[in-house]
Amino acid sequence: MEYKLKDGRVLLVREANENDAKEILEHMELVVSESDFLLSEPDEIDWDIEREKKIIKMYRESKNDLFLVAEFDGKVVGMLNFRGGKRRRVKHKGEFGISVRKKYWGLGIGSALLNTLILWAKKVGIKKIQLEVVDGNERAINLYLKYGFEIEGRKKRAVFKDGIYIDLIIMGRWLG
Repeated sequence: MEYKLKDGRVLLVREANENDAKEILEHMELVVSESDFLLSEPDEIDWDIEREKKIIKMYRESKNDLFLVAEFDGKVVGMLNFRGGKRRRVKHKGEFGISVRKKYWGLGIGSALLNTLILWAKKVGIKKIQLEVVDGNERAINLYLKYGFEIEGRKKRAVFKDGIYIDLIIMGRWLG
């Protein structure tokens, strides 16, 4: 899908494919070094391109998983991973994570990724989408609230960074 960004430029949001593996790893390494709100550190990125290709393939072959990339000027500038439940009792829901390169914050890329996820989820019959967000990440929390997510709970002291324990906020949106 194509989206017009706030500055008038066009963003392409599409499903990731195996050819994106190297650029996805580069994106991941960059975004974890730019933000204190992601759960990985730069040295924790597994630079195995063949493994990443297999992960992307697994997403593409699954009926209730989705791996999106946001592409701008031929570069991956954002991504979203959604994992749906695998067992019958939880197959109706899933959880996602999202990241956008700092250079492109505030242009609507997160909104484009989230909108694409919601449209896809409704199409394939997902009834609930959930996420966890680091307490204090007001930019992300406000985006999710704007898209109808509600705060459902809190995981106390779930993240440890720079000698401090930080809560994770659980958010969800019912689509059914």
